[in-house]
Amino acid sequence: MNHYLVSRFRKKLKSLPVADYHGLKSPGLTCYLNSVLQVLFMTENFRDALKSPDQQRASKEPPIVDPELRRLFDDLQKQLAETRKITEKLGITDVFEQRDAAEYFEKILCMTSQDASKIFKGELNHRTTCCKCDTKNDSRSFFWILPLMMEDSRYKTYNLEQGLEAFFELQQVSGDDQIYCSRCDEKQNADIKWEITQHPDVLTLLLKRFTFDYKLRCYVKLHCKADVPQTLHLEKCTYELYAVVNHFGSLTGGHYTAEIKSYENGQWYSFNDGRVESV
Repeated sequence: MNHYLVSRFRKKLKSLPVADYHGLKSPGLTCYLNSVLQVLFMTENFRDALKSPDQQRASKEPPIVDPELRRLFDDLQKQLAETRKITEKLGITDVFEQRDAAEYFEKILCMTSQDASKIFKGELNHRTTCCKCDTKNDSRSFFWILPLMMEDSRYKTYNLEQGLEAFFELQQVSGDDQIYCSRCDEKQNADIKWEITQHPDVLTLLLKRFTFDYKLRCYVKLHCKADVPQTLHLEKCTYELYAVVNHFGSLTGGHYTAEIKSYENGQWYSFNDGRVESV
């Protein structure tokens, strides 16, 4: 046996991507879409809901993308899949333009049947309390994503749990930020607080890494590290981390990838457009 050839063969095998899943072939630079599609594909309840018959919608509602997603997911189970049809359905005409993954995550869910998208849907209540007369006003709205502000620090690790606590903390507004009170019939200082009134089955968080730099007069990216727990406890709900979408680059250009834990075998995989590797 030629030991030199065996050694080269072993090195070749180690360099090959080893994974149980397939990548996505795009018509352009749509890594933002690919990463989101892979997260949806690897979400068990979402994928199962798409297998049911199409849900009929009123004519005033936007067209659903369930059939395109179903065909795409069927292809992904067998081979490298193409995203041209779903790209067209989403109205993406310039496939070389940089876009936001979170934006298209929300867009897909808005265009998906309720049975499939409902696991990502939550409800928030925005309560405003007048500091003078104690009048309370509640306003409820649904959400797909909770945006969390990050601190502008290269040397401090961002703590996601503390960021969530800050999102739901009581805030006071005064001065130029006063809010009109109908009972007082004038602007007053007020307390503002968000609370979740309906927890989604799958909680999606967005770490807002772009902030406006007044010295440079442009948006810049915050490169601090983030501490993301494997298990997140939020009131009476417990969430297990199973997917992370990463962005590399700046606001005007960059690349998206996704790291996702398989619900089928418990392994983590890195999804980078057409390339999939076990982590």
